[in-house]
Amino acid sequence: MIPGHLQHYRHWLVAFSGGLDSTVLLHQLTLLRAAQPQISLRAAHIHHGISRFADDWAAHCQALCQAWRVPLEVIRVQLQEDGQGIEAQARAARYAALKRALRPGEVLATAQHLDDQCETLLLALKRGSGPAGLAAMPERLAFAGSELVRPLLSCSRAELERWADEHQLIWVDDDSNDDDGYDRNFLRLRVLPALIRRWPHFPQAAARSARLCGEQEQLLDELLAEQLAALIKPQGQLLIDPLQAMSEARRAALLRRWFAWHRAVMPSRAALQRLWDEVACSKADAAPRLRFGAFEVRRYQQALWWVKTITGQRETVIDWPDTHKPLPLPAGLGWLRRHEGGMPVRVPRADEPVSVRFQVAGHLHIVGRERGRTLKKLWQELGIPPWQRDTTPLLFYGEQLIAACGVFVTREGEANPQTCWHIDWQKESEQC
Repeated sequence: MIPGHLQHYRHWLVAFSGGLDSTVLLHQLTLLRAAQPQISLRAAHIHHGISRFADDWAAHCQALCQAWRVPLEVIRVQLQEDGQGIEAQARAARYAALKRALRPGEVLATAQHLDDQCETLLLALKRGSGPAGLAAMPERLAFAGSELVRPLLSCSRAELERWADEHQLIWVDDDSNDDDGYDRNFLRLRVLPALIRRWPHFPQAAARSARLCGEQEQLLDELLAEQLAALIKPQGQLLIDPLQAMSEARRAALLRRWFAWHRAVMPSRAALQRLWDEVACSKADAAPRLRFGAFEVRRYQQALWWVKTITGQRETVIDWPDTHKPLPLPAGLGWLRRHEGGMPVRVPRADEPVSVRFQVAGHLHIVGRERGRTLKKLWQELGIPPWQRDTTPLLFYGEQLIAACGVFVTREGEANPQTCWHIDWQKESEQC
C-alpha cells in the first residue's frame, strides 16, 4: 500500500502509462481514496506516438480510468531531437507535459520502484557519475511548484506483480521493453536477473547506497550553501577570482551547484574541467564560451555567466508601422510595446517611420553625457555584456537612432516634457 508518511496528500495526479507499475500505483491510490473520501485523484497519460500501439494504450487507459472513476487526461507530445537519444527525449517530453498538467495543490505520483532504482544506480555507474548521480531517485522532490512523489520506490517488481495478480489487474505491455538495445532494458533483462540470482538482496543494497550518496550530497549542499551564495551575484553570474584559490574538489563542487542553481543539466567532470580551463582561465582579452545544450557559459568582468544561446541580429531590420500593437522580436527576444512602465522617448514626427535595428554606425550622443561615443564604447562603458550587444533592440525614427531599449536614450530621442511615448521591452523570460 501507499506508505503511511505519504498518505497526508489530498490531491494526486498520477503519471499513468497503463503498464504494470503505474496500474498498481493507480489501483492503490483508488483504495486510499475509498478509505479517505476527501482525496481527489486524477491521471495523465502521455501519448508519445513512438509505438504503433500508442493509440491502443491510450484507449486502454481511458477504459480503466472510467471503470475506476478516475478523470484521465491524454496528452500528445512531440519529441525534440537534441542528440541525447530517444529515451532521454521521451523522458524530457513526458515531464514537460506533466508539469503543464499539474494543478495547484496537486502532487505528481510516478511509479518507479526498487528495481528501477537499482537500474538507475547502475546507469549512473556506467556514466561515471559522482555522488549526486549515484544518489539516483529520491522518494520526494520539488517539482513544478509542488512535489513529485514515488510511493512504490521501496517495492520490488516482483511485489508489484503479486499485487496485480491478487487483485486481477489488467495492464499493457510496451513491446519496446523487450528490446535490449536500450540501456535500461539491457540491465533489466540481462544484468539484474543474474545479480539477483547471485545476491537476492542486491536491489535493496543498491538502494541503500543510493540513499547514502544522497545524504552526502545533502550535507555538501548545506556546507557549501553560504559560500555559494557569496559567489553568485545579482544576475546569477559566478565570481571567478575566489574560485582560483580553492582546491580543485571544492571548486568543482561549487561549479556543479551553480549549474543546479540555474536548473541546468549537471555537467560531466570533463565538461567542468573544460569550463575552467577554456573559459574561466582563458586570456584576458578573449571572449570564451562553452555550449551546454540551448545555453552556454560565458566569461565577462571576471565572472561566469549562464546565457541562453541566441543568434546575433546585426543585419535585422523590423518595421513597426502600427505602434499601437506590440512588435514581436526575432530569436525569442520578446516584444516591444508602448507602455507606461517603459523608457520615455519623444513622439515621432509624421514623416518619421518607426523601425527596430540591432546596429548603428558613427558617434552617438546620449542623454546625460557631453561627449559622443561609438556604440561599441557605450556598450563597454555601460557594462552591457558582449552577447547582449547585437540582440538589444535599437529604436529608430527614420534613419535616426532614438534609443537602445532599456539602456539609453539619445539626445535626438529625448522625451518632450509635454508629450512622449514610453517604450517597454518585454523580454521572453518576463512573459513566462
